[in-house]
Amino acid sequence: MILADDNFVTIIDAVKTGRHIYDNIKKAIHFLISTNVGEIVAIFLGLLLGLDTPLLAMQLLWINLITDSFPAIALGLEQADKNIMNKKPNNSKEGLFADGLWGKIFIEGTMIGVLTLFAFSLGNRLYGLKVARTMAFASLSFLELIHSFNIRTDESIFKVGIFKNLYLTGAVILGIIMQLIVIVIPQIANIFDVVLLNKEQWMYTIIISILPIFIMEGQKMINKAKAENNINNKWVKNKV
Repeated sequence: MILADDNFVTIIDAVKTGRHIYDNIKKAIHFLISTNVGEIVAIFLGLLLGLDTPLLAMQLLWINLITDSFPAIALGLEQADKNIMNKKPNNSKEGLFADGLWGKIFIEGTMIGVLTLFAFSLGNRLYGLKVARTMAFASLSFLELIHSFNIRTDESIFKVGIFKNLYLTGAVILGIIMQLIVIVIPQIANIFDVVLLNKEQWMYTIIISILPIFIMEGQKMINKAKAENNINNKWVKNKV
């Protein structure tokens, strides 16, 4: 590290900035890989179960270009955690995926994939293949957009604030609008081989799409309880 001035407080600012950048890169990668794992799980699991392909190539391409890209960029612009300087320094010998990140990615990706496949199976049973693919297409897009809020922090998103990162809020709103345009406008819908959903079908799609918030909130509560329990156990051992 080279100081450009004679103020050693600059070191603190430099370390804080470095940690901030590292965390945001990690969040963006976490989001991108977990959502792509979700797409793989939905397609692969559907094939294993002998189902029709839940998503077409054009639909997957749209999701990767639009739904994934904007939230990932917005996560890179997330504000620094207020407790960022209280964290232990990162081990230079450990990679980006240390600290159980691979496990989180796999679990979250599986959650997204299973919920997408559930939307497809439900639609296929009740309304037919074309509606089922439209429900899966919309559900996967909305699942990924909503899941981007979960990636922001290990704390509850209701505690941190959903609208704190305006870039992410804007990216999610833009993604939802663009997804609705694809389904609602007939000329574009024909290109993506989707149909306009009725109120009941939209209701199922929306309910499935918001489930990750409650699943991840429950997981965060469990992780917090485990962390507090570990701290208490260490304190008792040191006291003894």
